[in-house]
Parts: sequence; structure tokens; C-alpha cells
Amino acid sequence: MTDKRLFEEIDRRMKEILARSPAADLEKNLRALMQSAFSRLDLVAREEFDVQREVLARTRAKLAELEAKLAELEKKL
Repeated sequence: MTDKRLFEEIDRRMKEILARSPAADLEKNLRALMQSAFSRLDLVAREEFDVQREVLARTRAKLAELEAKLAELEKKL
């Protein structure tokens, strides 16, 4: 189960439980508590992670290309 699905499942189940009880304040407080806990975890969105992975891959490719050119120039000297 992916992290997103896990959180959605937790949210869905909590809504079901709380819908059957007069605990609207509990839900509000629990959501605030969970948001606070997750904000301290220093999490990154999957989309941002994928973008940074692509940037890193391009940077590595460019570095390899530049290292090869440098080696070729050093051979000529």
C-alpha cells in the first residue's frame, strides 16, 4: 500500500468512526495533532522527489560528459 493510500485509508476509517459518535471536536483535534506530527517529519511530495531525481540524473550525465572532455584535453597536452 502506498503512503498516500495509507493516509487516505486512515482518514476514511477515522471519518467513519467519528461519524457514528458525537466527537467532532475530537476529529478536529486529532487532525491538528496528525498535521503537526507530519510537519515535523520533513516529508517531500512524490512529485518534488521525481523532479529532483531527474535534475540529478541530468547533472550526473553532464558531469560525466565534462569529465570525458577534460580527459581528452589532458591527453592532447
